[in-house]
Amino acid sequence: MYFYKNEFVHKQVIQISPDDRGYYFGDGIYEVFRVYNGQIYEGPAHMQRLERTASEVRLPLPHTSEEILSILNKLIGHNNLIEGTVYLQITRGEAPRAHPFPTQAEPVLLAYCSEVKRPLATIQNGIKAVTQPDIRWLRCDLKTLNLLPNVLAKQAALDHGVQEVVLHREGTVTECSASNLMMVKDQVLYTHPANHLILHGITRAVVLRIAHALQLPVKEEAFTTEQLLQADEAFITGTTVEITPILQIDGQSIGSGSPGPTTQKLQAEFERTFLN
Repeated sequence: MYFYKNEFVHKQVIQISPDDRGYYFGDGIYEVFRVYNGQIYEGPAHMQRLERTASEVRLPLPHTSEEILSILNKLIGHNNLIEGTVYLQITRGEAPRAHPFPTQAEPVLLAYCSEVKRPLATIQNGIKAVTQPDIRWLRCDLKTLNLLPNVLAKQAALDHGVQEVVLHREGTVTECSASNLMMVKDQVLYTHPANHLILHGITRAVVLRIAHALQLPVKEEAFTTEQLLQADEAFITGTTVEITPILQIDGQSIGSGSPGPTTQKLQAEFERTFLN
């Protein structure tokens, strides 16, 4: 069961118009919500980010945040989803192709559920990554449908036989193709500031909150690829990857080459908070 244009329908009956601006301009926004035990993880934080993105790209939401969360919860119920994700997308609507905002178009909301298990193998055993220049636009803090650079980066990772790409701008690390990045050096947790160069990740914020609760020193400041390669630990954060260690970057082991103690401490507290 999907939600499309204000009603719950089966996927087979949905017809996307070729005039939808999301189709030919990527003129839309989205969120991916994690569901644990049938409940949306950090729902209000996701909605706050959705509202911010909508405001920045001047896209009117078709419903209030409370109404959207209600729709998503009903969708979860219709699909009997216990563990997985809910994808939500809102485009500016249907109109003849022209760059200016259309005057008559109504925003189009689409949402659906997917069963997605926790990636326990990578969470426990870690992943490998390569570095690559960050060629994205300068509003990476907005969660829009324009993801072709991210798609190319993710494919580059797979082409290199690894799971993720670490993006950098002239040597300054930003984030990854589909996740935020953190590193640990001398028992201090580092991550890029939440400015226009990275997505303000929900799990990123959760991890920082957990770190403060555990009294782990945190520095939200930029660091270089060279500093990252000399880190004691590194890990990615994201809605579907949770907290996943990075064991190797560009063929070089990070720290001991195995999940580090700070990463494991954060993982344990994350599970205690959200999964028990």
